[in-house]
Amino acid sequence: MAQQRILVVDDDAKIRTLLRRCLEGDGYIVDEAMTSQDVRDAFATDMPDLVTLDLNLGAEDGLNVAREIRRDHEVPIIMVTGKDDVIDRVVGLELGADDYLTKPFHVREVLARVHSVLRRAERHAPVAVEPAPKATSNDGLLDLDGLKIGLDQMLLIDRTGQHCELTTADFKLLAAFLDNPQKPLSRDRLMDLIGGHDWAPLDRTIDNQVARLRKKIERDVSRPVLIKTVRGIGYMLTARAVDQGCVSSNTA
Repeated sequence: MAQQRILVVDDDAKIRTLLRRCLEGDGYIVDEAMTSQDVRDAFATDMPDLVTLDLNLGAEDGLNVAREIRRDHEVPIIMVTGKDDVIDRVVGLELGADDYLTKPFHVREVLARVHSVLRRAERHAPVAVEPAPKATSNDGLLDLDGLKIGLDQMLLIDRTGQHCELTTADFKLLAAFLDNPQKPLSRDRLMDLIGGHDWAPLDRTIDNQVARLRKKIERDVSRPVLIKTVRGIGYMLTARAVDQGCVSSNTA
């Protein structure tokens, strides 16, 4: 297996050196960055498998760097914050960060969190799916707001007729919503439905998966209408899928 690459983003040289020694000692390749431009250059040169990101970058706002990374990439992010930076930590998690470290941290904690986040990322990595034949109306597919879905075949066809790649975990999440339409589902309930493990209150696994799924199924991901956020609870699929086979037989 190829060595995994980690990008350490911090304006403190001592912290970068500490993390580099810790991570390289565990077999990772480590790149360093101090600024948002350094981050962009690092991504353009060698795509990292994980990013550790200090939210206090001096002249720059680490949250803006997190936004920029998450806008274009799904690489796991571990935030590094001060122990009292609760608000920044919450905002960072809402932006899609996967975990966080608080200063001062122990080397063993760093490695434990890196291992955990990378394991979750590997479970959710896209799997190769053989191209499916073009579907017809009697193929038993589900129709959801113009999308064609075949859960058994792990098939998603968008509104233009193109096949979309989804991970196994994302198909499980989509199936959970389709089986429970128009019902608010808590994060705990969704984690149970998709067979997730190691759930904790600040774990953003479900939020990150919902964000990825929205990119595939929403007409406008900035204004999601199919998967709505239910404040204080979790998420809800607002529409019911229609069996295309039934539609064909009813209209014959």
